[in-house]
Amino acid sequence: MSEPDAGARAERFRRLHAETYPDLLRFVERRVFDGDSEDIVSTVFLTAWRRFDDLPDDARPWLFAVARKTMANRTRGLLRRRALDVRLTAQPRDEGTDDTLRVGARIDLASAWRSLRPADREVLALVAFDGLTGEQAATTLGCRRSTFAMRLGRARQRLQAALADSAHVHDGKEQPSWIRT
Repeated sequence: MSEPDAGARAERFRRLHAETYPDLLRFVERRVFDGDSEDIVSTVFLTAWRRFDDLPDDARPWLFAVARKTMANRTRGLLRRRALDVRLTAQPRDEGTDDTLRVGARIDLASAWRSLRPADREVLALVAFDGLTGEQAATTLGCRRSTFAMRLGRARQRLQAALADSAHVHDGKEQPSWIRT
């Protein structure tokens, strides 16, 4: 792309941003209540910049559609995380066994899980609960396989450290594969 083309492209994008940002922000703010509106609108404009050559002449409806999809993706992510937290705390119990030690271990695990950052929970959940391979999880998060492996290793270490800080006595069973390093 030549310099004049790049300048014209940047100027068109600036005009598009100036003309649509206030309306787009109001559109998102009416639908999102937790203060993430500006982040969502930023994501919309990042998408517009990346797909600039695909923008229609009247880009306004396209931007609003991207905003709707961005909010839907965000909502799905929040719901997945909540469902995961619920599944973790509502593990089925075996009837007829002494649950004293297992209850302590479950409480420790739930406490350790909640102490993790959301990003660590997401990395562990993709492997432990969703059954994704490292390659699949990396694709899901939009990062390289090596980056995902590093994040997973660190999340496992943080979970182990949180479990080690626990005061409960465990039954000595082997840790699940998603906790082991």
